[in-house]
Amino acid sequence: MQNKLPSGGEDAPSLSRPEPAPGDIRSQLDRIIASPEFPRVGRSAAFLTYVTEEALAGRAERIKGYTIAVEVFKRSEAFKQDDPVVRIEAGRLRRVLERYYLIAGQHDPVRIDIPKGGYAPSFVWNETADDAVAHDVDTHIPRRSSFGLRRLMPLSFGVGVTLGVGVVAIGLFAHLLPGRPKVSAFQEGPTLIVAPFADLGDGPQSELYSVGLTEELLTVLPRFKEVHVFGRETSRSLPPGVPASQVRGKLGARFLLAGGVRVSGNRVRVTARLVETETDKILWSATYDDDTHIRDLFSIQSDVANKVATAVAQPYGIMAQADAVNPPPDDVGVYTCTLGFYAYRARLTVDQHANVRNCLEHAVERYPSFSTAWAMLSIIYLDEERFRFNTRSGTPAAVERSLSAARRAVQLDAGNTRALQALMTALFFNQQVAEALKVGEQALETNPNDTELLGEFGTRVAQSGQWERGAALLDRAIELNPAAGGYYHGMRGFAAYMLHDKRTALIEISRADLQKFPLYHAVAAVIYVDADMMDDARREARRFNEMRPDFIPNIVAELKSRNFQPADRARLIADIRKAGLPAVDEVEASMVLPRKGPPVSVP
Repeated sequence: MQNKLPSGGEDAPSLSRPEPAPGDIRSQLDRIIASPEFPRVGRSAAFLTYVTEEALAGRAERIKGYTIAVEVFKRSEAFKQDDPVVRIEAGRLRRVLERYYLIAGQHDPVRIDIPKGGYAPSFVWNETADDAVAHDVDTHIPRRSSFGLRRLMPLSFGVGVTLGVGVVAIGLFAHLLPGRPKVSAFQEGPTLIVAPFADLGDGPQSELYSVGLTEELLTVLPRFKEVHVFGRETSRSLPPGVPASQVRGKLGARFLLAGGVRVSGNRVRVTARLVETETDKILWSATYDDDTHIRDLFSIQSDVANKVATAVAQPYGIMAQADAVNPPPDDVGVYTCTLGFYAYRARLTVDQHANVRNCLEHAVERYPSFSTAWAMLSIIYLDEERFRFNTRSGTPAAVERSLSAARRAVQLDAGNTRALQALMTALFFNQQVAEALKVGEQALETNPNDTELLGEFGTRVAQSGQWERGAALLDRAIELNPAAGGYYHGMRGFAAYMLHDKRTALIEISRADLQKFPLYHAVAAVIYVDADMMDDARREARRFNEMRPDFIPNIVAELKSRNFQPADRARLIADIRKAGLPAVDEVEASMVLPRKGPPVSVP
């Protein structure tokens, strides 16, 4: 029988059963915290207890990031909102509660949630509990307790990613679990805390340098938007040499960056290490030596901080590699998509493209304010057009969807390097080259250590005719990320071909190894022609034509869409012909009449 509502509208309580009482809610709180499914890391228990008791005391409106930082995390009253410690812990707590109610708490009488958009809890009778269910008339939506927020955010559930060597398998459940609300599992990426670097030397210079280096790291690391870095106050609250287990237990950070500084005379030595807090395993370590006779302390600490940040936090860095091999156990959502995106970028295969596009489209549907997901989706959409990967018919066209998604990403976060990279690339393929390169310069200034950006920007600069500068940017990307994906090496080989550097071209194309990426074979073909390796050139040309039979009949339009200069187009077309493919030049193309089959573009 359906519940009847008295006059007063939707906010009136159900007649069939009153809302959970304080005693019911406190019993449920104790049940959750005592459960083995409630992890003993971070401040989740203290966080949940605090917000629950505040709500029960009628102070839900007082539950803010600042009050939680002071009361739960014992921060001083000088706590600043740019420290994300509360936001990180709230995200973790939401995922913990979602997991709990999927497993141990399926039949618990009361649900406690922390709806996104705030930190005040909500309380409701559990819809799947055996003893009680409260419904609205017709809609069958559980009633909110007056102690919490009046709106229960919809939840969604997904499954994660398994990455091997060059292989990624991504899946998201779009369906609902029977009888359950959706469960969201928005994972914002790796969580990192920087411990104050230890002063290991004598005198004030060493102390000054250790403090300065820590500050510099806390400035450059947050530029990598896929990484969530605890703020300065959280860092300062830790002693140098803090045990990884303490960081894991009190803050829940997955990674700890620590190290020390030794100054002796003119010599400066910095040691740095990245530790996985759950296992106490050192994932990476490095030593940097310098001389204050050659460079000042400020330049040294800035250089070291940039090198450390690039090594551990870049898209293909140490933390990303660790998450790819062993994804976080509580990640079943959006962070999965970012891991899949970078795995796809490393190999550029059509099957990975489809999986990542599906994943990202679900992500932005559920989290429309997630700038990085929009940026990645922009690049994925563009690949439909430029690579002919999983093309869709109808309007808007792929290039238009790409530009729209990129603009959305930048509007959401103007300082997001990935968003600026996406906008640059979309503008470039919309033939707005000057504007594209301007955005690329802005992105480079935002984060000069982001190798994904360096590789993409170097490619765009090179294709616009600035081959030397493009090659230099690509060299920088490879220097910062020696284990980079084949895309960097393939494009660097192409730049060397255009610069008539046969030796470098052959070396780099051999490192690319993008056998499933059609354009790799076209680049290899012209490089081998230039090196007079004609058998290899013909083999690669045949392979390319098999994979992209539409390209050669439209070669002029394809090269123009990539903004190659006329002289560069002429050289490429000539070498494609030498490799055995019937490419027409621009004059011939303009004289070809329309015909059935793949269209021939007229300039």
